[in-house]
Amino acid sequence: MRNLLILFAALYLLSGCKRIKGDDVGQPISTNPAPTTPLPVDLGKYNITPAFPNLAAITNPVELTSPDDATNRIFVVSQKGVIHEFSNTSGVSTKNIFLDISSKVTASGEMGLLGLAFSPSYRTDGYFYVNYVRKNPNTETVIARYKVSASNPNQADAASEEILLTYAQPYENHKGGKLAFGIDGYLYIAVGDGGSAGDPFKNGQNTKVLLGKILRIDVSKVGSGTPYTIPVDNPFKGYTGGVREEIYAYGLRNPWRFSFDKTTGFLWAADVGQDKTEEIDIIKKGANYGWNITEGDDCYLTPGCSVTGITRPIYTYPHGNLGASITGGYVSRDINLPGLAGRYVYGDYVSGNIWALVVTNNQVVQNDLIGKVAGNTLSSFGEDGNNNLYILNYSDGKIYKFVTAP
Repeated sequence: MRNLLILFAALYLLSGCKRIKGDDVGQPISTNPAPTTPLPVDLGKYNITPAFPNLAAITNPVELTSPDDATNRIFVVSQKGVIHEFSNTSGVSTKNIFLDISSKVTASGEMGLLGLAFSPSYRTDGYFYVNYVRKNPNTETVIARYKVSASNPNQADAASEEILLTYAQPYENHKGGKLAFGIDGYLYIAVGDGGSAGDPFKNGQNTKVLLGKILRIDVSKVGSGTPYTIPVDNPFKGYTGGVREEIYAYGLRNPWRFSFDKTTGFLWAADVGQDKTEEIDIIKKGANYGWNITEGDDCYLTPGCSVTGITRPIYTYPHGNLGASITGGYVSRDINLPGLAGRYVYGDYVSGNIWALVVTNNQVVQNDLIGKVAGNTLSSFGEDGNNNLYILNYSDGKIYKFVTAP
């Protein structure tokens, strides 16, 4: 792990380290609703402060989200296997255990309960989906559906688990873990390459395995032999010979966090790099993002490798003072942060740097350092039902937010 060693001024200059032309991105990217020549967001414009100062810490928080059910609640996932629920009010001091599956979850390192997504129809169907790692007896990822208790809206029915999908994990790192519903109503799942280092099994490029991919499935229907169906326009739908039809995009190393921009529908993914480079991708159907042929824009294994058919990242930064482990965030739609509107807010776990990225006319035109937290604490960002943006601190178990500096 590398610590931040340079002054804020140098960080600001370096934050714009690489800009990728729009025609290198694979498919055209519509302009985000941000100004064509945006004003810079200066470091110090925003303070980072506890969002719920009276709330007790949550052990190793890795996900924050809210259902679309008009109850104004927040749900926070502890990597240990517990989902906490509380009222979305700044003075809240109590939280409830919504679901505890810690007895099922293998939680250590990069394993654990890693993702939570509520059904778009949660208000009526009460379904939610989780992504966790277990030993069975070998290590595997589980994608499962649960249902809220019929008698208590603040508690899940722990006996309602329906396992939708499992896939073996060869090592204990690179699990991905995020899952979320797109505006198309389908469930998207981030899957890492399975670990070790360098993708020794070349899973990222192998369309016969689920590792190193973004998956997309339809959980509203039951398939033939599966508790879900494959969307008709999935890029590998109808392929034979063992190709996995669940694959939406491939060539990813460890897409720990992704998110959908609620205004444009774009799928933003931050893919954690290996030795040299962290990258941000706008995920397109059927695209190959290169791993382990490439890491970021550069050849990984073989100098002069062929990059034909590879979709380049929208943005990259090198390992070093800027950081070494990207934490994906959200395109901000937080009405309390108008200066960040339409900007992709993301950070780095190692350095604690937080930036706001602007894409306009198919180009990255600006990347501002807007904040900093302690190194090795930034596990995830979160977004509630009101589009408010949050920062999760893995070490102190607290939830933070941006506020405009006085």
